Amino acid sequence: MAGRECYHCKQWVQENEAHDCWTTTEAALTKDLSEDLQDAYARLRETAVEFGEQRIYASHHSIMFSRKACHFLVKPKRNHLEFWVFLGRAIKAPQIRKVVEASRVKRAHLIHIRHRDEVEAPLTDWMREAYELQDQLKVKSEKSKTKTTRTPTKAVKKQTAKKPKKK
Repeated sequence: MAGRECYHCKQWVQENEAHDCWTTTEAALTKDLSEDLQDAYARLRETAVEFGEQRIYASHHSIMFSRKACHFLVKPKRNHLEFWVFLGRAIKAPQIRKVVEASRVKRAHLIHIRHRDEVEAPLTDWMREAYELQDQLKVKSEKSKTKTTRTPTKAVKKQTAKKPKKK
């Protein structure tokens, strides 16, 4: 029986057998969580679904919530849920453990969640802000595209004009 052991998931894969260990599900990522953490995740998910249409999917060790871009994600850990929310500004609050620059316009905020009761304001307000941030960024990018280009001033024209060659 020819085959190999998958480097990532340590599963035995037969020769010529299709194998994709990166595909996972929310259920697989949350099945080993304590009851408190499962309740907290369920409340996070319910809150996110109330905001409107979005894609919720599992990716490797995370559960992503996105429209066109990810606005928050959950990494289930043994003792807590590692919750990352992407906002257009940096926030200082007791719940926030770390702020990381995720892109030119977004800041990723790390929050540890241990109980269902922690999923309430201001956390839910930040979740809504992250969900709506994409609409705000879209409006800003459309405004920047419609800006007209100005013609250079006389001073700029004089500086860039070619100087006659000396003989």
